[in-house]
Amino acid sequence: MRFKTLSEWLHWQESLHPAEIELGLARVGEVFSRLCPEPLPFTVVTVAGTNGKGSSIAALEAMLRAGGYRVGAYTSPHLLRYNERIRLDGEPVSDTALVEAFERVDQARDDISLTYFEFGTLAALRIFADVTPEIVLLEVGLGGRLDAVNIVDPDVALITAIGIDHTAWLGEDRETIAGEKAGIMRPGGPVVCSDPRPPAAIADRADKLGAPLYQLGREFDYRLHGDSWDWQRTTLPRQSLADLPRPVLGGEHQYRNLAGALMVVSLLRERFSLDRSQIEAGLAQMVLSGRLQTIPGDPPLLLDVAHNPDGVEQLARALVTEPVAGRNWAIVGMMGDKDLHGALQPILAQIAGWFPVALPEVPRAASAARLEAILRELGAVSVTPCSDMSQALKQARSVAASGDRIVVFGSFYTVAEGLSQTL
Repeated sequence: MRFKTLSEWLHWQESLHPAEIELGLARVGEVFSRLCPEPLPFTVVTVAGTNGKGSSIAALEAMLRAGGYRVGAYTSPHLLRYNERIRLDGEPVSDTALVEAFERVDQARDDISLTYFEFGTLAALRIFADVTPEIVLLEVGLGGRLDAVNIVDPDVALITAIGIDHTAWLGEDRETIAGEKAGIMRPGGPVVCSDPRPPAAIADRADKLGAPLYQLGREFDYRLHGDSWDWQRTTLPRQSLADLPRPVLGGEHQYRNLAGALMVVSLLRERFSLDRSQIEAGLAQMVLSGRLQTIPGDPPLLLDVAHNPDGVEQLARALVTEPVAGRNWAIVGMMGDKDLHGALQPILAQIAGWFPVALPEVPRAASAARLEAILRELGAVSVTPCSDMSQALKQARSVAASGDRIVVFGSFYTVAEGLSQTL
C-alpha cells in the first residue's frame, strides 16, 4: 500500500506526471489493458462538448435511475469533494473504494507515468467493472479524440454545444474543436448532437465512419409553449412526448441538453425501456450543483460554473428571463488561460457592480487586479477587487438591497468557494 488516505493519494497524483495535461491514449490505454483485461460488462454513453455535458449526464442519470436501472456516472471536475466525480446510483463512491481502486491502478501502471485525470479515469473504470452497473455515463474531460475517457468504446456518443475553449489543446475555431470532440464516435455507432448550430466537422466525421447521426432540429427536436414543452423524434421509429413539465434547472439552453438526453434514451430503448412517468420523474429529480443554482437568502446567491463566452452568454440570458425585482451584483473568479474579455462581455449589461476575486490556492487563476483591469476596459464602472471569496461576499452583501441578487460565476473553483461559504 503506497498511501492510506484519499487525500494522500490525490496529493501524490498531482505530482506524478510532469505535465498537468498531456493528451494521448498510448500510456493510459496500456494501463487500462492491464487493469481491465476483460470486456466492460455494461452499456456506455460517452458525452463530449464544450458546454452542457454535466447537465446532459445529470438528465440521463436521473431518468435511468427513475426507471429502476443501476447507473454509474463519471464526471469532472468536482466542486467540494473528489468523490463527486464517480457516482453509483446517484451517490458518490466512498474514500475506501477510491483508495482501493487507486492501489490497483498504481500496481497496473508499473513505471508508466499518468496525469491526475488519467489516474482518476482508470480508477473509475475499475470501480464500475467491479460493481457492474447496467449503464455507465462517461464525461470527456478535455476534447474527445485524445482524452483518457476515449479508451472506452461507447454504445452511444453524445456531443453537446461546441464553443471556443481550451484553445491551446483543441484549436482556435469551432470546426477544429468539433473535430476533436467528434473523436468519441465509433464506426457504425450512433451519435447524438444537441448543438443547434453544429460545425460541419461533426457530420463529416459521422459520414466517414458510417455512424448514424441524430441532429437536434433534424432527427429530433423540442418546442416550448407556456409552462410545458414537447419533444419528438422525427425519424423511424417516431416518438413524441407532449406537455412535459419545465425542468428544475433554469435557462433555455437546458432544453437542448434534455432533448439530446431523450434522444439517447430513445436509441437505447430496447435495452433501457422508460415510460413517460419515469421520464417525468427523472427530469423532476435531476440535480446538478453549480449550474444556475440558487442559494436562498437575502439577497439570494446564484451560482454558475460558466467560464467561457458561450457559457456566460447562457448565464446572461438566464438573468434576463428569470429576473429579480432589484439588481444583480457579480462575484467573478476565472482561470488566467481563458478568454477573459470574451467571457465577461456577454454579461456586462446585466451587472450593477463587480467583485473580482482572487483564488489564492489555484495557480492558474487570474488575479483580481487583472480581472478588474479587463472589466474597466469593457466599460464596467463599479469594480471592487477582493482578496478571497469571504471578502467578496461580505462586500457584495454590504451593497445589495432587498430584491437584489448576487451572482457567483467564472469557474468550478469559484463556485466551490461560494458553496463552501454557505455550508
